[in-house]
Amino acid sequence: MVKPESMPQDTKKMVVSALFWKLLESLGVQGIQLIIQLVLARLLMPKDFGTIALITIFVNLSNILLQRGFTSALIQNKDVDETDFSTVFFISVAGSCLLYLLLFFAAPYIAGFYNIMELSIVLRVLAVSLPFSAANSVQIAFVSRNMQFKKLFFSSMGAIVCSGTIGIVMALGDFAVWALVSQQISYVILNCFFMAKVVKWRPKMLFSTQKAAGLFSFGWKMLLTSLIDAIYIDIYTIVIGKLFSPQMLGYFNRGKQFPGIIVTSLNGSIQAVMFPAFSRVQDDKLKLKNMMRRSIVTSSFIVFPIMAGLAAAANPMVKLILTDKWLYCVPFLQIYCAYFALYPIHTANLQAISAIGRSDINLKLEIIKKSVGIIILLITIPQGIVSIAIGGVVTGLISLVINSYPNIKLLGYPIHEQIADILPSFFLSLAMGMVVDSIMLLELPVGITLTLQVLVGTVVYFGVAALLKFECLSYVLKMSGYPFRNPLKKQKEL
Repeated sequence: MVKPESMPQDTKKMVVSALFWKLLESLGVQGIQLIIQLVLARLLMPKDFGTIALITIFVNLSNILLQRGFTSALIQNKDVDETDFSTVFFISVAGSCLLYLLLFFAAPYIAGFYNIMELSIVLRVLAVSLPFSAANSVQIAFVSRNMQFKKLFFSSMGAIVCSGTIGIVMALGDFAVWALVSQQISYVILNCFFMAKVVKWRPKMLFSTQKAAGLFSFGWKMLLTSLIDAIYIDIYTIVIGKLFSPQMLGYFNRGKQFPGIIVTSLNGSIQAVMFPAFSRVQDDKLKLKNMMRRSIVTSSFIVFPIMAGLAAAANPMVKLILTDKWLYCVPFLQIYCAYFALYPIHTANLQAISAIGRSDINLKLEIIKKSVGIIILLITIPQGIVSIAIGGVVTGLISLVINSYPNIKLLGYPIHEQIADILPSFFLSLAMGMVVDSIMLLELPVGITLTLQVLVGTVVYFGVAALLKFECLSYVLKMSGYPFRNPLKKQKEL
């Protein structure tokens, strides 16, 4: 296997520092969010989570319409100024108000579709967060472009702690689904407020239709790409909520949430830092390829064992943390560990394409992938909800090939080279997962079983990686400030 080259020296220091703070922000926020969700899951019923999932999709789609196009262009474009940021700010806020009115009047019809009339008022209240999300998206674009992720860390942490407290207090007060609504709204509002405190950027009375047109010429493709992806994901929620029940949707989403939170926090951190880093070297294809390879190898080395261990320890973990009422989510959790393990590879391929300004290719890829995914979904629906989840994994594997195809020509990094780069981490993770799963044969108490699984899995994975001298392990330790030493060599010297 060819060892991945290190990223260019002139950007390494900035990227590593930014990645540190972004990882800290994502892992901190997602970690606290996970704890909050676990507490809420013990206090609330699966039906409450299924109900909120049915309406969250409409708010999420609205946020994509407001954020993905223009804000991606603000980060990617080499030359942007104060007029660009202020123009995007006013367009986003005005658009959010229009989308709120649309959701307000559409709410009764959405509730009627699901035959759950309480959805109408819940959606109208939850959508209040849209203008704050719009303003916050421009703040985040400013932070991302300037790689000031330290500021994002403090604002996000403050918002998640305060909003989580609000949600838990309301759940203890038996407010059911309204506890989830309050937690989500308060997070968006507080995050926007805290960002305004730590980020010095303020919108000015500047607006340019020419600037807006220039940003939109790139951004509309990114917007449509994100919109297609979100609609495709939300189709699963709509189908399960309509054909099965909010309770089953709660199990499905809860199983998906565990691996999803872990991977999206890691992947989101890498994505937020690597996209501007990729964009800085977009004219040097060799440097871009080397950075992309490093991203794939390092992220796979980290994500693969986490997903393998989580799948193996799913049953005792759910019993201990969520209680037996959530055991029906275990199969979905294990299936989606396989699905989310591929995320970093998808991201690296798509970001490299976007960084060189080929958002048109991303759009074409999304159309192809989602067409394949919908066909697989239609095939699996009659087979049941578990088959629907498995179909998602199959779609992910096919999508991996589709995403990597353009980079054969653009960067000279075909899929077989990418697979060769990740195979060592994949096989080691698979073996570690089998060892972790075998611990359940001891039939020990749930708490002891889970503790042993975590400890044994960690020791086996990193111990074998050190013995086999995995290059990616030495790289991770070096970036963390701990030089890698071969334990066999040290033992020989003694």
